[in-house]
Amino acid sequence: MRLHAARIPMIVREIVDVLMQRELVEVLPGSVPEVARDVESVLAEYVRMDRQLTDEAKDLAAQKSLDYSQHQKIKKQLAERKKFGIHEEAISYLANQVIETLLHTGNIEEIFAEDHELRAAVAPILRRSMITTDPLDEEVRKRIKNLQEGTQDWEIEYQQTLDRLRRARGLS
Repeated sequence: MRLHAARIPMIVREIVDVLMQRELVEVLPGSVPEVARDVESVLAEYVRMDRQLTDEAKDLAAQKSLDYSQHQKIKKQLAERKKFGIHEEAISYLANQVIETLLHTGNIEEIFAEDHELRAAVAPILRRSMITTDPLDEEVRKRIKNLQEGTQDWEIEYQQTLDRLRRARGLS
C-alpha cells in the first residue's frame, strides 16, 4: 500500500471531519486548521520517510550488485529496523502516529474517545485512501519512470496518466 502526497489534503479533511462529526474529539473552530496541519504533518512525514527508505534500499542493492527484485526485501528490513510500517503494516502505523499527534497537540480541546475508538475511525479512511499495487498502478509507473517519484511533476503526471489509462480501458 502506498500513500501519495497528492492525496494527503483529502485524507486530512476526511480524518478531521470524521473525528469531529462523531464527537470523538472537541476542536475549537479556530483550531481546526491547526489540527489539520498536525495530521498533515504525520502523513507528509510518512511519505518522506517511505521515499528515504526506498532510496536507501536502492542504494544498498546497487552497492551489493543485487538484482532489483531484492530492493523490496532490503526496504522491508530497513523499515523493521526503524520501526516504520510499510505494506500491510502501514495502516496501523499511520493510525497510531495520527493518534499520538492528537494526544500531544495543543490544538485539541478535549478527546472523548479511547485509542481503539480513534483508530477505528482513522484506519478505514487510511485504508480507502492508500493505493494498493495493482496492474494499473504498475502500468502508470512504467510510463512515467523518467520522472522522480515524490516530486510535484511526478504526482501531476501520475494522476494524468492514470486518468488516461482508466478512460482508455473504460474504467472511469
